[in-house]
Amino acid sequence: MAFEGLTTRLQNVFGKLRGKGKLSEDDVNEAMREVRLALLEADVNFKVVKDFIAKVKEKAVGAEVQKSFTPGMVVVDIVHKELIELMGGTQAKLAKSNKPPTVILMAGLQGAGKTTLTGKLAKLLQSQGHKPLLIAGDIYRPAAIKQLEVLGGQIDVPVFSLGDKVSPVDIAGQGVQLAKEQGHDYVLIDTAGRLQIDEALMEEIKQIHAAVKPDEVLLVVDAMTGQEAVNVAKSFHEQLELTGVVLTKLDGDTRGGAALSVKAVTGCPIKFASTGEKIDQLEAFHPDRMASRILGMGDMLSLIEKAQTNIDAEKAKDLERKMRNAEFTFDDFLEQMEQVRKLGPLDQLLDMMPGMNKLKAAPGFKIDEKQISRTEAIVKSMTKAEKAKPDIINFSRRKRIAAGSGTNVADVNKLIRQFEDMKKMMKQFSGMMGPKGPKGGMKALKGLMGKGGGKGMKFPF
Repeated sequence: MAFEGLTTRLQNVFGKLRGKGKLSEDDVNEAMREVRLALLEADVNFKVVKDFIAKVKEKAVGAEVQKSFTPGMVVVDIVHKELIELMGGTQAKLAKSNKPPTVILMAGLQGAGKTTLTGKLAKLLQSQGHKPLLIAGDIYRPAAIKQLEVLGGQIDVPVFSLGDKVSPVDIAGQGVQLAKEQGHDYVLIDTAGRLQIDEALMEEIKQIHAAVKPDEVLLVVDAMTGQEAVNVAKSFHEQLELTGVVLTKLDGDTRGGAALSVKAVTGCPIKFASTGEKIDQLEAFHPDRMASRILGMGDMLSLIEKAQTNIDAEKAKDLERKMRNAEFTFDDFLEQMEQVRKLGPLDQLLDMMPGMNKLKAAPGFKIDEKQISRTEAIVKSMTKAEKAKPDIINFSRRKRIAAGSGTNVADVNKLIRQFEDMKKMMKQFSGMMGPKGPKGGMKALKGLMGKGGGKGMKFPF
């Protein structure tokens, strides 16, 4: 999970502050010392940390904090706002040319994931109704052209290539001309990377830049390299005038130093972040949402956007009706699981829900993707009648289902029991939205949570 260590450390710091009725300057200094250590451990640039702490401390010892009824919460709010500013303040959108096509030049070191990212960005643009063209300008790395062609084929986006014997400058120029003729509104030029930033690389990309005059120059950097990613961005920006940075492998970067440092050090905004290996796992970078994730506040807006993009609205409506009328079957359950899986790994989805990181940190908590597969196997081993009416599943049927799914009878029993509990819970939950008004809703909520404060709520996955 991105920022995992930093989120845990910061939550511990702010947990202590929230418990205090008033804050002294010493309390603030102690908290800022811990925040500084947390940021440095997250591989954030030293100068960036120093400036950040100075800004927060200046505001945190002000009169509005001292007079507040919840001084700890005010300090958290100050840190939240400063984190947003540190990462750019507002979302930096892609440039759009007045006269299509908009030309995007991709740059970066070898191994940063530039070619894959080029395909991901094309997929994202395509999903927004655009008509992109990919240009294979990396003639040096073996199979780079083939890789881009395969990616283009997967998403049905054309790839312009002249092989590996023609100059990348000529390839880029002819590709942009073809895009104009064929009515493409975006052109993404994949360029060669190197193991080191060298003069030959920079000279070639400068020539491509001069030939096609791109609207965007995006540097692709590996978030997991931390400070090195920031150094690479700084070097490229000095020679090429970048318009933005794209972070790859952000899902694997538990520290987050690159995301928190790159804008402050280079002045270039982070425009996108790659959060997984699949071609649709690329997100626009929102500083406010990322700051909320870092502080464990979740990111419901991104979660809602994912749901709107990936979940079939009609199926969701039908499912909601069945839940309300207690008509929910194992077939519906399977459909629901498939819809949720479209949103991405469960680990990432939980990170977007406020307070869920505390649940993840609880002793014994574990997200087992294999368990989800086992659950699906059990359901798929049932007959149509069994899925519709679990009441008919007697012991001999349970033995058959267990054998068919590669599980045991205890697993099947547990799933059926949890499924029935979930149906009861859904029926109670629907009462909260029924005609009985607020009193009925509160009664249903109490019944739903039970005496254990919701601890007894279990889902069959």
